[in-house]
Amino acid sequence: MKITDTKLKGVKQIEPAVHQDHRGFFMESFNDRILQDYGINESFIQDNHSMSREAGVIRGLHYQLSPKGQTKLIRVVSGAIYDVVVDIRLGSPTYGLWQSFILSETNYHQLLVPKGFAHGFCTLVPDTEIIYKVDAYYSPEHDRGIAWNDPDLNIDWPVNKPVLSDKDSKHPLLASAENNFKYEG
Repeated sequence: MKITDTKLKGVKQIEPAVHQDHRGFFMESFNDRILQDYGINESFIQDNHSMSREAGVIRGLHYQLSPKGQTKLIRVVSGAIYDVVVDIRLGSPTYGLWQSFILSETNYHQLLVPKGFAHGFCTLVPDTEIIYKVDAYYSPEHDRGIAWNDPDLNIDWPVNKPVLSDKDSKHPLLASAENNFKYEG
């Protein structure tokens, strides 16, 4: 398993070792001991599974306020996504900056998104399925989001007219979003 730092401190890209032959493949998609060796000590308590029927679905940008913030470990089991992470930690040198990643069923990459980051993705192909681990349960009263098309973020989404949920179409801009995450160096 190869774990790589990204330009956003704490966000990590994970490339599992994939063993392929004429029958298919085998990989360890999660190994707590290896993650701990890299300083990733979250205790994941729940798996979530999402499926989007169409290409061009944007889900996000989502986060939960502290003390119910969630660290997520995201992977695609079918299809492909353009995955986006935004630093929303007040005082961070990368506050308001974003980074994107392609996660797919064929590259097997995973993404670790710590608390203090908003997360969203756009499906690149129909019938895309994502499984992600979280280290805190869903808390509706702490659930927040940021507008996918916030002009200050200027995210280079691969779609101009996305398929959105009603909820995701109404998120505020980052400048006016409720946020209690502080950068701790």
